[in-house]
Amino acid sequence: MSAPAPTATLRRARVAVVGMFVVNGATYTSIVPRLPALRDELALSNTALGAAIAAFPAAALVFGVLAGPLIARVGSGRAGAGVGLVGAVLLPAVALAPSWPALAGALFLLGLTDAWADAAMNAHGLRVQTGYGRSIVNGLHAVWSMAAVGAGLLGAAAAGLGVPLLLHLGAVAVVLVVVAALAWRWALPGPEPEAEHGSAESTGTGPLRAVVVAAGPLLALSALLVASGGIEDSASSWGAIYVRDDLAGGPFVAGLPFVAFQTAMTVGRLVGDRVVDRLGPVTVARGGAALAAVAMATALLVGHPAAAVAGFALTGLGVSTIFPLGFAAAGRVPGVRPGDGIAVVGWLARLGFLAFPPLIGTIADRVSVGAGLALVPLSALALVLLAGSLRPRGDVARTLRG
Repeated sequence: MSAPAPTATLRRARVAVVGMFVVNGATYTSIVPRLPALRDELALSNTALGAAIAAFPAAALVFGVLAGPLIARVGSGRAGAGVGLVGAVLLPAVALAPSWPALAGALFLLGLTDAWADAAMNAHGLRVQTGYGRSIVNGLHAVWSMAAVGAGLLGAAAAGLGVPLLLHLGAVAVVLVVVAALAWRWALPGPEPEAEHGSAESTGTGPLRAVVVAAGPLLALSALLVASGGIEDSASSWGAIYVRDDLAGGPFVAGLPFVAFQTAMTVGRLVGDRVVDRLGPVTVARGGAALAAVAMATALLVGHPAAAVAGFALTGLGVSTIFPLGFAAAGRVPGVRPGDGIAVVGWLARLGFLAFPPLIGTIADRVSVGAGLALVPLSALALVLLAGSLRPRGDVARTLRG
């Protein structure tokens, strides 16, 4: 039986959550194609740049778990839109950084807003999905990817044309502030309903309580997202530098691995809901992870800019559904409030983003960036083993199909 037509309020709320994903997707990714220029302007080594980039996930690791209480207090809609707006306002601070500490500090603040907005927008997406009575979560993450691709292309073009970094990031910030303000107005009001996602056992009262109640499922999902997060970070943090330094690509070509990764990820997420309904989350995740492992290993062995772009593209396609599926599963863990489950898993998943930049940077300084990127196919192989954590429990799969 088909779900009833959504109300006007629910349709506006879906537009609002789309806006939240746009803001989150375009904020940090606007910086990615300019990382080589930032490194050179501040005279940083690869290790120092990697350490500065690590400040972004470090903020989430230290404070990201507080997103759960924030969502419970003000509601996922207001939290997602409001924190996203703050992140957009902070974006130009990266261009103004005169030194490594200032750059690391700016990225730390952006990482904090990113983590809180990430948890809140996913919780609000699940709330809207419940109202629609069918799966929309992969589509929302596709919107994130499209925003990231657009921001990446704009950044690559700005780098190629020599547009000043402050002008570039300032213009992006103005647009994102407007989108976040509209999302604030149209989001569903109020705190999160206790049984929003069909679990009568949602009695958890905070992130620590969530870990006590459901440590096994939450830790397994976190491990899955750590590996996936590391793969995604490799494309954003090191794709451009790998092509420019190891493969002698130009400024525009150097920005293409990240764009290719996000474009392919967008395609995977656009069709992800239907594919997962047909084959199940475990099969889709394992098959995609195997594709990513083979594609990236082959690209690194070939060692050509075109191979790098193709390898990152297939890797993005392979891991495209893992983050949406992981967050959706975390929001449906019995005995845990959706916001708390998502906040805990998202918080632990930031370990991947924290560990990969300095680790790859250290290997890059001692060997090469390509040698550091060998961690990508290894992480994809880990995903093959961890995909079982996505297996639905009880009637979850039937509930999602409405």
